[in-house]
Amino acid sequence: MESVEFEDAALCVDRFGAPDDPAVLLIAGAAQSMDWWTPEFCGLIRDEGYQVIRYDHRDTGRSTTSPPGYPGYSAVEFASDPVRILDSFGIDSAHLIGVSMGGGIAQTIAVEFPGRVRTLTLIATSPAGGTPPPLPPPTESVQATFSGDSHIDWFDPDAVLTHRVEGERPFAGSWGFDEARIRAIAALEIRRGGDIAAAEANHFLIAAETTVDPAAIRAPTLVVHGASDPMFPLPHGEALARMVPTPLFSCSTGWAMRRPLHQHGARCCRCSATIF
Repeated sequence: MESVEFEDAALCVDRFGAPDDPAVLLIAGAAQSMDWWTPEFCGLIRDEGYQVIRYDHRDTGRSTTSPPGYPGYSAVEFASDPVRILDSFGIDSAHLIGVSMGGGIAQTIAVEFPGRVRTLTLIATSPAGGTPPPLPPPTESVQATFSGDSHIDWFDPDAVLTHRVEGERPFAGSWGFDEARIRAIAALEIRRGGDIAAAEANHFLIAAETTVDPAAIRAPTLVVHGASDPMFPLPHGEALARMVPTPLFSCSTGWAMRRPLHQHGARCCRCSATIF
């Protein structure tokens, strides 16, 4: 891992594979560090002949943090971080894979910086703007997580770990909640540092500041969605696939945004990078 320094932030970045191979840039969801893109997942894509780049969002892992409730960055800066990472490594364009909020960031980059995107893979996400039809809200159990928990002792690692695991539970699809896997990733995330309280507050404060119309995307796009996604029910993925001019849509029964991505990573990347 290495730190990429900018005037207003330092981002922790991790790379797999040969630097001359085509780049795949992974963009995680809200309040998630790079740890949710597991080394196993990254290795599957690397083995297909790609250089894989993952990074800690601001307020996660070893990247720059701001006080909870007071993000020291705008949505525009947050969404442009992946482009600045590419700049720092001298990479002209990359295949982007974004999940949930990361899918919204990937849509923004594809519209605002079209020359930087080779292909787009949008996982468990929703249109980042435009005029989609009315879309269903998250399940009640997912919505209950939005209010936060003011009783967490953020200085107690065990309490934070329990909070993190239980906060992920409502996001599981009908295939069930892999608690051992989620607990292991969350524990690693906590050990690596960062401010989970800040990430959980700040990412959602800036989430609605910018929008782009998916109809303006010109990159070949793969939309991957779960039939039982509790955060973005299936109509979100279907609407996104209809709005993007050149989509390929893949729906997996039972799969949701918290499902182990390593089961789908190589397939998604192969489809997005080679079919078009």
